[in-house]
Amino acid sequence: MKKSIGVILLLVGMLSARAQTNTTVPDSAMQRIYDQVKTPYKYGLVVVPADNGKKLDCPTVFRKGKNWFMTYVIFDGRGYETWLSESKDLLHWTTKGRLMSFSGDSTLWDANQKAGYIALQDLQFGGSYQWQPYNKKYWMSYFGGRETGYEAGLLSLGMAYSPKAPSTPHEFQRQAQPILTSKDSDVRWWENKKQFKSSVIWDKQKITGHPFVMYYNANGDSAKDNKKTRWFERIGMAVSDDMVHWKRYLDEPVMHHPVGITGDAVIQQIGNVYVMFYFGAFWQDRKGAFNRFACSYDLVHWTDWQGANLIESSTPYDERFAHKSFVVKYNGVVYHFYCGVNNKDQRGIAVATSKDLGKSEVEFVK
Repeated sequence: MKKSIGVILLLVGMLSARAQTNTTVPDSAMQRIYDQVKTPYKYGLVVVPADNGKKLDCPTVFRKGKNWFMTYVIFDGRGYETWLSESKDLLHWTTKGRLMSFSGDSTLWDANQKAGYIALQDLQFGGSYQWQPYNKKYWMSYFGGRETGYEAGLLSLGMAYSPKAPSTPHEFQRQAQPILTSKDSDVRWWENKKQFKSSVIWDKQKITGHPFVMYYNANGDSAKDNKKTRWFERIGMAVSDDMVHWKRYLDEPVMHHPVGITGDAVIQQIGNVYVMFYFGAFWQDRKGAFNRFACSYDLVHWTDWQGANLIESSTPYDERFAHKSFVVKYNGVVYHFYCGVNNKDQRGIAVATSKDLGKSEVEFVK
C-alpha cells in the first residue's frame, strides 16, 4: 500500500512539474479565456475630441474609491499629450485635465511627444484595477520625442512618476533621459527605428528574476534593403529592479506576425494564465486594425489565439480601425475599451461589453 501511494505521489509530482514547465497554453484553455473576455455588444463612443483638430487614442482604465478613471493620449497636430477622464459607471466620462503636457523647453528629448500609460496596476482580471504605488510614487511609462508631428522623429521610451494621487490632474515628473532608445548600443534588430507604447507590470513572483517587466512595441529591421519592412511593429520585453534602470530581456520579440503591426500589449491575469491583449493591423490574412489576445504561463512564451478577433470594425464610428485594448471586468460585466476610427479619420474611445447595455449617445463632432 505504501509503495502504491509512493508511486502515485511520484506521478503527481512529475505531472505537476511538467505542467509548470509547459510553455504552450492548450486550445481548451485558450477557448475558456476567449469565452470569459469576449464582448459582442458595442455600446459606442464614450470619449471624443472637442474638435476635429484633435485625435484620442490608447485608453487605460483604473479605479480609485468608487470612481473610475481613464488615461488616454490626444494628438493635436503638434504631438501627443496624456489626459485624464473620470466616470462613475464606466460608460459616461468627464474630462479632468492633463497628466503630461508639452514642454516649454524645445531642447528636451521629449518636448513635443509624451504618450503615457499606467504602470504597476493590479494584474487581476476582475480585480481592484488600482494603480499601485511603488517607493511612494505612482509611475507611468511613456514614449516621447522632440519633433513635432504625428509620431515624428526619434521616439524613445521614458519613465514618469508622481507622489500625488493620479486621480487628480497634475503634471507628472519625468526622468531626465529616456530609459530605452533605438540608438542604444544593445538595441535589437526589430526596434532600431522607433519605439511606441509600453506597459509595465509588477511581477511580485519575479518569474523573470525581476519584479518589474515591460512590454513595448517598436519597429525596425537590420536587414539590407529593408524599407518595405521597417514599419512592421513587434512586441518585446525589458526588465527592472527599481523602475529607474531598465535593460532589454531576450534578443527576439515575444509577440509578432510576418507582416504588419503587432502592438500595444496590456497584461492581465486570469487564474494561472497571463493574458496579453494587443492589436494587430495590416496582416497578410486580416484587413484593417483589430484587437486580439495571447496567453502565457511564464510571461515570456506566448500562445497566440487563432480564433475570431475580440474587436473589429463593424460600425460607422470604427469602420476604418477598431484597435488598442483595455479590458475591465466589473460586477460580472466585461468592458472592452478601444480606439475607434472612422473613414474621416476621427479618433475617439469606444467600448464594447459582454452584456447589452444599450447604445451611447456620444458622437464625433459633425
